[in-house]
Amino acid sequence: MEKIGLLAGTGHLPIEFARAAKAAGYEVCAVALLPETDEGLAAECASFQYINIAKLGGILKHLQKNGVKKVTMLGKVTKELLMNGKHELPDFKMVTFLATLPNRKDDTIMLGFVRELNKAGIEVLDQTVLIRLLMPETGCLTKRKPTADEEKDIDFGLRMAKELGRLDVGQTVVVKGLAVMALEAIEGTDACIARGGALARGGAVVVKTAKPRQDQRFDVPAVGLKTIESMIEADAKVLAIEAGRTLLVDQKEVVALADKHGIAIVAKESGEE
Repeated sequence: MEKIGLLAGTGHLPIEFARAAKAAGYEVCAVALLPETDEGLAAECASFQYINIAKLGGILKHLQKNGVKKVTMLGKVTKELLMNGKHELPDFKMVTFLATLPNRKDDTIMLGFVRELNKAGIEVLDQTVLIRLLMPETGCLTKRKPTADEEKDIDFGLRMAKELGRLDVGQTVVVKGLAVMALEAIEGTDACIARGGALARGGAVVVKTAKPRQDQRFDVPAVGLKTIESMIEADAKVLAIEAGRTLLVDQKEVVALADKHGIAIVAKESGEE
């Protein structure tokens, strides 16, 4: 049975991948990168090991020792961990790696990480290769559809989110009345929603897209139950995602929660690259 490695952050997406990989006949060798990685992941994998993201050398050695030649990276690992000092002390390999980076932009870090894996003889796969069914096509997924004004905000937000992605800053924007309430940066999607929702004072539209030149090996946009929960707290009313390019995790539960709170979820073409 062919092995496939899984470098797992937080959220339910790593479990979805592990189940899909097992169904496709792979032996899943998972590495949990954070203590908060879903504890249910272990039951879905042939092997499971916690190695903190700060221990790059340990991660590479573990994958090599287990004969892993292909790996995918899924789940949330925020860049904030590199800045706030709350992660474990980095090993020598991670210190050296970070010192070679010209900047700390998302793509710079992730492309560097891919290079380190490649140098260790490990190929990094397209994140969506086994879970493309989680990417909704164009349409409204919920009972409530956006109003005419919300549709204008969606189109406006899609343009703003693409420009944000073009700068490699983030993938999410919060808008209302054709004005930007918040742009996602290092704080992540949920904090962006909270900030934008507070400024909008209800009725905000949240838009999330892929980057114009999205590398499918990492940072493919994803939303899930936590996204809707954050929107409920912020009194945001519409979630728009890029059709065919955004992973929607736990779709049935997400749509049910959105319907309960009168939130519209729409998958829409961005119309640009």
